[in-house]
Amino acid sequence: MQRVMIIVLTGCFLLLLSGCGESDGDRIGGIEGQVAALQTRAAALESQLEQEHARVTELRSQIATLEDTEEEIFAVAYLDIERAFGVFTDEVSDLREIADTKQKEFISLQEQYQNEAISAEEYQDKNNQLLIEVLQAQIDIDMGTLDGMIASSGFSDVRGNLEQLREQAQAIIVDEVDRLEAIIRVGVINPQEFESRYTQVQNAFTQLDQALTQIATTKIVEAAHKIAQSNGYDLVLQSKNVIIYGDARTITDITDLVRYEISLYF
Repeated sequence: MQRVMIIVLTGCFLLLLSGCGESDGDRIGGIEGQVAALQTRAAALESQLEQEHARVTELRSQIATLEDTEEEIFAVAYLDIERAFGVFTDEVSDLREIADTKQKEFISLQEQYQNEAISAEEYQDKNNQLLIEVLQAQIDIDMGTLDGMIASSGFSDVRGNLEQLREQAQAIIVDEVDRLEAIIRVGVINPQEFESRYTQVQNAFTQLDQALTQIATTKIVEAAHKIAQSNGYDLVLQSKNVIIYGDARTITDITDLVRYEISLYF
């Protein structure tokens, strides 16, 4: 406003200088007209400035609203499914130790044969026996996991399916491995027949393992969904093969929360 007044006064002074040859009435009339025009222009500029200020204020308000909305919409968390799956494997940790021991024995046998420390005949006999023992140990892990699921209240919605799966696994896998182990012990099976029957039971075990993994993964997803809803997360990502970088200030690891939720099932 002060700048406008300076412009007006300066304009008046110049008009006075330029109008020295005119009569006092003409000069005064001319000055008053130009002053009025300048005042009108100043008022228009002031109005325009007020409008621009109002627009800036509105834009600031919109930006603040967008920032608040962004925080509400993009509440993101991530989950390490493999680590969450560890809750299930921890329940059969003793069986896993046995399987690891058998696997090491099998590897040791392979090394002995490669180093010619044992004969081919001795290797074949021990190799078949260890193949069965390793597979048996792996089957025990899955059957132990399956029994734990059946007994768990957290799997009550699929208990019927789990019990049916256990019956099939017992007949097709467990009983067949027992028969193979008995035959190997007395040595009355030819290599081709052993390989064929072993491959069949191993394939059946793989299907059982995949079925249990799928069931466990489903429960992990359900637990993650529950944690996300209770903590206000709008998006949960899987850390493996998805997240390359995540700022801990804006993306949260909920793996431990999910692990705890699953542990309540047992």
